[in-house]
Amino acid sequence: HGAGRILGRSPIEADQFQPASIDLRLGATAWRVRASFLPGPGNTVMDRVKQLDGYPIDLAHGSVLERGCVYVVELQEALKLPDDLTAFANPKSTTGRLDILTRIIADQGFVFDQVPAGYQGPLYAEITPRTFSIVARPNDRLTQLRVRRGFPILAEGELDRLLQEGELVRSSHSLRLFADRDKGVAVSIDLAGEGADALIGWRARKHTDRIDLRRIGHYDPLDFWEPLRAARHGSLVLDPDDFYILATQEAVRVPPDLAAEMVAYDTAVGEFRVHYAGFFDPGFGWGAGAESRAVLEVRSHEVPFMLEHGQTIGWLRYERMAEAPELLYGAGLASNYQGQALKLAKQFRGFPPT
Repeated sequence: HGAGRILGRSPIEADQFQPASIDLRLGATAWRVRASFLPGPGNTVMDRVKQLDGYPIDLAHGSVLERGCVYVVELQEALKLPDDLTAFANPKSTTGRLDILTRIIADQGFVFDQVPAGYQGPLYAEITPRTFSIVARPNDRLTQLRVRRGFPILAEGELDRLLQEGELVRSSHSLRLFADRDKGVAVSIDLAGEGADALIGWRARKHTDRIDLRRIGHYDPLDFWEPLRAARHGSLVLDPDDFYILATQEAVRVPPDLAAEMVAYDTAVGEFRVHYAGFFDPGFGWGAGAESRAVLEVRSHEVPFMLEHGQTIGWLRYERMAEAPELLYGAGLASNYQGQALKLAKQFRGFPPT
């Protein structure tokens, strides 16, 4: 930002900065389009919006983005990248937990959520609420951007050493922790919880009220979610029509000089997608009292799929930071999910009520 690589239509605010990312703000207008798209070489995002007869919606006073519809919003941030920097985007944790499919598109782009080195131009968010209709306004932050130089993946020997020393994940269970250089550190699903009839997850209800993104701690979880309890057989069948919030057995730790990303979809471990918002900032789960499990947004592909307690659910890929950030996640920052167990998006009240 200070070097002029990230530009704002309005001044960039201090609280947009996270340890390894910057929150991106929605602009004033959303265009409803009939289909998702990528602009491709020679085309701008707005060229495609016009081709799809995009209908403009003024977000200034809060507008409803309907479940199942596709919207494109120009962001308030633009990029001016040099030839040695690329940019990547992830939905923010709250966005994923509300099942809002949000992806970044750049002019002439042919992939989502990636911006090539040397790009100069605007950024857009494609937004599709999949489970709940939402109320959105300018300045709402659904996604975050990271800038990367080179390929900072950890060497396999260093990954194994940090794993064995308990620096990356920890477990109170007798789990076999293992890593793969290409995929990262394996994490497993908790379908047992603590004690009989324990809460082990949530399944989204259909046909609920809309959710206003600005209403924090406002909504009763039971109006929007069905609690899932531990079963004697320790398994859960994912219905492809449903959306689930689950958690890992392991506590995830991200040392101050590293960041981590969840690999979203791996056919080797099952026909499901896990963790739409897959980025963990430096300091996540780090330090005394900060132990945090990874909360997972899970949706089965095409067919019902049975998960077993302790089954590998995904992979955490760790990357080296250029330098340790001045502020860590949960330390001096308003971090909603530090020390989390099985936690819904911040718009919902705690459960059980206190």
